[in-house]
Amino acid sequence: MGFGGISIWSLLLILAIVILLFGTKKLRNVGGDLGSAIKNFKKSVKDEEVGKDKKPEGQVIEGKVKEEDKVG
Repeated sequence: MGFGGISIWSLLLILAIVILLFGTKKLRNVGGDLGSAIKNFKKSVKDEEVGKDKKPEGQVIEGKVKEEDKVG
């Protein structure tokens, strides 16, 4: 018995059929694209967590606007 009732031979047969249908070059490209997508996702999540700790730029949190800073 393998994973949930699927034997190792069934998994190998499925793998062989997938390779015959798509070819190794296409599967390699899909694997590379998937890997780079996961890497970019992890990087953006990490950047978002770092950005939460900083104060947003361009906002006045406290204080008054000076007369020369007013537009209009």
